[in-house]
Amino acid sequence: MSTPTGDIAVIGLAVMGQNLILNMNDHGFTVVAYNRTTSKVDDFLANEAKGTRILGAHSIPEMVSMLKRPRRVMLMVKAGAPVDEFIEQLLPHLEPGDIVIDGGNSLYGDTNRRAKLLESKGLLYVGSGVSGGEEGARHGPSMMPGGSRAAWPHIKDIFQGISAKVENGVPCCDWVGDGGAGHYVKMVHNGIEYGDMQLIGEAYSLMRDGLGMGADEMATVFNTWNTGELDSFLIEITGHILAKKDEDGQPLVDKILDAAGQKGTGKWTVIDSANLAQPVTLIAEAVFARCVSAMKEERVKAARRLKGPRPILSQAKDAEKKKALIADIMNALYASKIVSYAQGYMLLRAAAQENGWSLNYGGIALMWRGGCIIRSRFLGKIKEAYDKNPKLTNLLLDDYFRGEIKRCQKGWRNVVSLAVKKGIPVPAFSTALAFFDSYRNPRLPANLLQAQRDYFGAHTYERVDQPRGQFFHTNWTGSGGRVSSSTYNA
Repeated sequence: MSTPTGDIAVIGLAVMGQNLILNMNDHGFTVVAYNRTTSKVDDFLANEAKGTRILGAHSIPEMVSMLKRPRRVMLMVKAGAPVDEFIEQLLPHLEPGDIVIDGGNSLYGDTNRRAKLLESKGLLYVGSGVSGGEEGARHGPSMMPGGSRAAWPHIKDIFQGISAKVENGVPCCDWVGDGGAGHYVKMVHNGIEYGDMQLIGEAYSLMRDGLGMGADEMATVFNTWNTGELDSFLIEITGHILAKKDEDGQPLVDKILDAAGQKGTGKWTVIDSANLAQPVTLIAEAVFARCVSAMKEERVKAARRLKGPRPILSQAKDAEKKKALIADIMNALYASKIVSYAQGYMLLRAAAQENGWSLNYGGIALMWRGGCIIRSRFLGKIKEAYDKNPKLTNLLLDDYFRGEIKRCQKGWRNVVSLAVKKGIPVPAFSTALAFFDSYRNPRLPANLLQAQRDYFGAHTYERVDQPRGQFFHTNWTGSGGRVSSSTYNA
């Protein structure tokens, strides 16, 4: 029998799987390709993989037999049941020390469960976020591996070899933590991505509906923004999208239906933020904005019956005022983005505490600095903030970001107030501002809320003139008793 030569196997030959395999091949690794529908293996070898050292397998036993020990098998299949099904098929053919890697968008709780299962059988399990879409997978993604720490030395060269590189060749990939930590960080990345896209959409809406700007004019604005602090992949592609013409010469973007889809990772982020009592309000608004957009037929009917102000802003007719408002919109976008990332990092910190993970927050910013969808210049500043103070409780308290919020605040408030007056929905801009104002407020109206809860449910309250942790109940009506509900926090 010939000596196995495969460095790693990849199961799943959809576009992400194929591109990762080609990327690994480019970096000198011998990859074994397998797909449930084996004709796809032959098609891949005859076309995209022609002339490479990529090997094809037509069964799981054949695939495993072609791998060096410890065997490394990476799943690039749909999240959920397909991952569990392939794990079941692999188990009889693997031996202690072999490594199974899930590179899909799995829910982190599933990764926790799978890691425990495989470790109980002497195997190693890795759940890795992979970001960057088709292009990233082919030429350098951001990779966020977590799970069985003993697996890292055996996959490090492959993962860091194929990942995107930033300044001085630093790879956008490092070990994240135990269990589902890698997939959790990817989930939060995707939630932040939802927020970034919604913020950009609101800036576009203000320019289109409020200032009456056309696609070409807006493309120029986004291209300009991409040379400053907003320099990022999403701002860059927005400029490209706005400049793209349909076959008739009209802007293609104007012909696209305004009903957004979603795959679920943004929703998972919001659900987990609620479970951990973290106010990730901007990502939540971004998820709900997509839900509202999907109500297209209802919105068209409602537009005929529900009247509000005309959206066009007076600044549209005055070149200098228009230019000033565009600058304010940029500041609102930037300040809101800072809040969104601050909230995302609050969630990461709470999840690390809940799950016993030791997350490197500056390292996560570095992993997101290149290759992924949210890659931006801005992430370098987040890394600097956490390098300077690894125990930083909130990004808003970092000197740099505090100064940027101060600089942007007047324009931010101006944009939100104008949008409200003119009936232009800016849920992400406005919730970011509301969070900022809540976070900097030493006394919120929750004292009244606590009194109400005690009044109708005897839920008790704490007092400002007594130590924290002491709870009191008042007989508000004279007809209630002395007995209170048990205290709890949720």
